[in-house]
Amino acid sequence: AAVRLAEGDTIRLDGVLSEAVWQQALPATGFKQIDPLNGRPATEETEVRIVYTEKALYLGVICHDSEPDKWLGYQRRRDEFLGSDDRFMWTIDTFLDERSGYFFEMNPSGLMGDSLMGNNIDNRQWDGIWNAKVHRSGIGWTIEIELPFRSFNFNPESDTWGINFERTVRRKNEDSIWTGYQRNQGLRRMANAGRVTGIRNVTQGLGLDVKPYGLVAGAASGTPAGGLSPVDGTANRGIDLFYSVTPGLRSMLTVNTDFAQTEVDQRQVNLTRFSLFFPERRDFFLDGAPFYAFGSQLSGDLIVNPFFSRRVGLSAANTPQKIDFGTKLTGQYGNQDLGVMHVRTGDDPNTVGAAREDFTIARVRRRVLQQSYVGGIYTRRDGLDDGLNAAQTAGLDMRLATNRFRGTQNLEATGYYLAATRPGADNGHAFGLTVGTPNDRWTTQMSLRHIGENFDPAVGFVTRRGYRRYQPFLEFGPRPRGHRYVRRVSFSAAGDVQTDLSNDFLTQRVDLKVFDILFHSQEQFSVTVVRDRERLDVPFTVSGSRITLPQDAIYSGTRVSLRGQTAQRRVLAFSGTYENGYYYSGTRESLIGNLTIRARPGVIVYTTAEVNNVHLAEGDFQTTLFRLIGETQFSP
Repeated sequence: AAVRLAEGDTIRLDGVLSEAVWQQALPATGFKQIDPLNGRPATEETEVRIVYTEKALYLGVICHDSEPDKWLGYQRRRDEFLGSDDRFMWTIDTFLDERSGYFFEMNPSGLMGDSLMGNNIDNRQWDGIWNAKVHRSGIGWTIEIELPFRSFNFNPESDTWGINFERTVRRKNEDSIWTGYQRNQGLRRMANAGRVTGIRNVTQGLGLDVKPYGLVAGAASGTPAGGLSPVDGTANRGIDLFYSVTPGLRSMLTVNTDFAQTEVDQRQVNLTRFSLFFPERRDFFLDGAPFYAFGSQLSGDLIVNPFFSRRVGLSAANTPQKIDFGTKLTGQYGNQDLGVMHVRTGDDPNTVGAAREDFTIARVRRRVLQQSYVGGIYTRRDGLDDGLNAAQTAGLDMRLATNRFRGTQNLEATGYYLAATRPGADNGHAFGLTVGTPNDRWTTQMSLRHIGENFDPAVGFVTRRGYRRYQPFLEFGPRPRGHRYVRRVSFSAAGDVQTDLSNDFLTQRVDLKVFDILFHSQEQFSVTVVRDRERLDVPFTVSGSRITLPQDAIYSGTRVSLRGQTAQRRVLAFSGTYENGYYYSGTRESLIGNLTIRARPGVIVYTTAEVNNVHLAEGDFQTTLFRLIGETQFSP
């Protein structure tokens, strides 16, 4: 149970845990190993205590370490992944629904990372409002964490939250957890989390956050006389308002939205036939994003997403639009997960195709059974000045899941149906079903889908239309007992059959992972063989060349890929992929290398090189991409 801080007492965030209230709280201990010795007690003890006030939840964490000088904490930048560092992670299920929650992590250098979890979605771009301090000493490292209640949506009628903790000792390659130590459970499966009780009489305060912005820019150019022209200045302003309507529902209003600080996309080489997918990076759309997630294929090579937020603010001619205002409501109401959004874009005489449009999105999921749901989605895109009817998409989806299949195994099934309309075009439909058993030693999955020729959601992203797809998958991953060097070896086989809507073949692929070896030292190496046969249903102009392959041409062949990486905890860490073999009428040799130099905590250099040598019957060409990023992270 959480202990309430006495009236007048305070906690000073210094990482020392010197306040008396920490001794009153009963610690969560007895962590068990996930790896390497599953189910055995952790070799380094961890203690977690929880106290709270009316406005915030506090965690006091002691990470004992028998060799305290060997801590690893290279990263300091917010939300950076911690594959190289020691870390302490925790998840919180504020609604006790076993489907959604909040994820947090820290390392000995004080890095803070967080994300929103829900329905197989991990929104790493979410940045909650919280604070923490780390203190390193002769016993290891300790953390004091303050989590304001205004950062969460929660059920005020319940005094119990789901919670779990996990710790990584990187030099030992050891992961230990408070509850759910079996390898098909883990930190992010909230059905296996523990409970913290006694959280009563708490408040989010006013529940109002205000974020105004102002932007001033000026430019001057040279004149023929050698001077400068008068400065041409511009100014812009706007505001974002966040308000918690209830402890479970959060609203947001943005006016004259500022995207000036949005992170830019990284350059990629695309040698496939289909468009690349670039994730959302704008704060307004990232806030509450899991509440809009649909049960179709939202990642992978062929995406079917009825709501892709990057379509909002992008005209039909793929030119940026300014956003005049936007409003949204996300959260939980009873047994429903809700997400409602409306955005209006403005016209811009200096931008081609940037006319005024209204975008509306509504998403609801009703939670059923223990880990399942049924839901629906509706999207609408309406040009205000074109005189045409709005483009609309509507769909239903469901997810049935249990972690008690055959005792302690996972079993999942998802399905969806979508219909889309556009002015002047026939209606389009799409549907799919996936059934799988994602477990530790054996993983199986069967997926099928049908995507209509006219299925084109105006606020969505669909990689390909007019096809049917069937995908079986099987993986076996044994862990040799007592092996001195090898931790896990996995083998897998995947099939991919695609046809057009007349059931004529488009793609036949068999993907065999010959082996994938993970060593105790954290090095990894794999070999994969792929056999492809493909018919082009449309002509294909290969990116980076002037070569166009003809429609209805049939190609087949085999390619082999080798992948390897060193342990990311090393000062010099390398990962690379070498691939050679089939590429349409010829071959492609591809080499990708990544070298990371961790000079010291907070000083990191990332380098990437990618070279593709393509030899086709129609001609040869080469693509190259180099990337160098240096980071100096002075403080977390």
